Amino acid sequence: MNKKGLHSFEKIDDYWRGRFKAMASPCECLVICDDEALAKELIMLAFNEAQRIEKKFSRYRLDNIIHKINNSKSKNICVDEETADLLDFSAQCYELSDGLFDVTSGVLREVWQFDGSNNIPATSLVEQTLQRVGWPKVKWQRPNLCMQTGMEIDLGGLGKEYAVDQAAKLMKNHAPDVNALINFGGDLVATGPRLNDVPWSIGVDDPSRTGEQAVGGVQLSKGALATSGDARRFLLKDNIRYSHILNPKTGWPVEQAPRSVSVMSNTCIEAGMLATFALLQGKEARSFLEEQDVPFWICE
Repeated sequence: MNKKGLHSFEKIDDYWRGRFKAMASPCECLVICDDEALAKELIMLAFNEAQRIEKKFSRYRLDNIIHKINNSKSKNICVDEETADLLDFSAQCYELSDGLFDVTSGVLREVWQFDGSNNIPATSLVEQTLQRVGWPKVKWQRPNLCMQTGMEIDLGGLGKEYAVDQAAKLMKNHAPDVNALINFGGDLVATGPRLNDVPWSIGVDDPSRTGEQAVGGVQLSKGALATSGDARRFLLKDNIRYSHILNPKTGWPVEQAPRSVSVMSNTCIEAGMLATFALLQGKEARSFLEEQDVPFWICE
């Protein structure tokens, strides 16, 4: 079946499964429902919401609010409520992470190309680009934002998790008695258990193993799980692996960061925030997560 971009729709065991692609990731929704038409309708709600959020906040588009902000050339931009909420959350993340989570750090990708090669940029080039990084340089007074010419906002570190949460809310509001598991590229939300209160079984992969073998399993009835890591984006030179997780203060990859971190929380955006914060802590990732008192899995 292919309906408006849906790659497949089928009945498996006690649920309906719809698959599609969004935000450069494979996505799927599993819905516990006897009504095929309702299941299809709920999955299409999730699909359309993922498409809407990607269109609105992707840095790769030329027709959205992010492009407008990033090409404002120091002019004031008045943003809508949804964008303002995400910018407020970004500011909060900056403060909570002591400046390690910074949505202005995306410009560093201009000098860092994490393609598995040994192409390490010159220190002078990194330092030059770093001049365009720093949330404190942004003038943000809701709903007005003003950035220096050359700076950019990149909400990619929040977008997928935000999309999962929003899709879950839409599905639950539309059919409160129907439970589902929404999975966007490994970031997921369970709105409730399967039949007879049986939890969903979710594998946690080890990116260092061939074939992405699972190293653990999560039983999730309600809540969220998010994963951050550098499984496929890195550089390798002189037997040193450079993770794509960059420290926005130095412009260089975080040293001794885990290969991946998975965190369970009430919402996907909270779980994703904690997983990313942990990676940014480098070798202190485990102790950081232990202090947060949340379930987590680390692959070194």
